[in-house]
Amino acid sequence: MTTSRTSLPARLAATACVVDAFALEDGQVLDSYFDEYRLAADPQLLHDVADAMSALVPEGAQVLAGVELGGVPLVVALSAATGLPAAFLRRTPKRYGSKQQVEGAAVVGRRVVLVDDVVRSGGQLLAMARMLRVTGAHVADALCVLERPLGGRLLLNEHGVTLGSLLGESDLTTSAGAAS
Repeated sequence: MTTSRTSLPARLAATACVVDAFALEDGQVLDSYFDEYRLAADPQLLHDVADAMSALVPEGAQVLAGVELGGVPLVVALSAATGLPAAFLRRTPKRYGSKQQVEGAAVVGRRVVLVDDVVRSGGQLLAMARMLRVTGAHVADALCVLERPLGGRLLLNEHGVTLGSLLGESDLTTSAGAAS
């Protein structure tokens, strides 16, 4: 239950949309971005986002898998909201200790839903879906808080992954100028 009369998109925009230069991995520089750490640092907002995202979890999902680093707090909150177990995905296997790329709940033979903060091109989620499929997980769905219209949905769909997003970029632009 939201503790504020302000809408969830407006609260997200006020908390997590930052107007400042932000360099992407591919070298592109944005003039604003969605700061998932500000979202994760606000326990009530994180709770409310997870509650809203719980409606997007497909029927039959068995495990929620958060992509490091932005997807980890989201998957923990979403796991608590849905009662589904959580797994945590590293981009590369840990170089010491467990040496695992997937930690937490078992994924082999289970229907896994990927969880991340923002989807732009979809490349990161596609890489995680491929890695999980190689381990024996069934991956056909992914969820995010914010979807930017940069081809991610199309790329994922071409590879058998349906993307569910809580918000689109236009949902936040009215409150924060622009969000990435």
